[in-house]
Amino acid sequence: MPSFERLNAYQPYAIAALRIITALLFIEHGTMKLFAFPIPQGAGGPLPPLMLFAALLETIGGLAILVGFFTRPVAFILSGQMAVAYFMAHQPRGFFPAENGGEAAILYCFIFLALVFTGAGAFAIDKNKA
Repeated sequence: MPSFERLNAYQPYAIAALRIITALLFIEHGTMKLFAFPIPQGAGGPLPPLMLFAALLETIGGLAILVGFFTRPVAFILSGQMAVAYFMAHQPRGFFPAENGGEAAILYCFIFLALVFTGAGAFAIDKNKA
């Protein structure tokens, strides 16, 4: 049986990679709503208040996660946002995530929840590298 103990030294870097890539993808959801970039999301026109709030959380919260600023509390808020988004927007469309298009919301929810417990990893403004 191979020993994977040596890989533990790279754990902060793996967490950082997960945090950074997740943040970049998450920010994109916010900019699609706010600035129609890189593609528009929704019908156009002014955003309803709940959608505007979600877009701001996605953009500002995503930027905070990207640089590792207040990672744990921001990740907790974003995890909750994604749980609410799943049950409000996706689950009513069907039971299975593949049916209702909610896979991304579930993944974001649990990645952010994992960051609550792991911290930011390497390359973060936060000093909690664990």
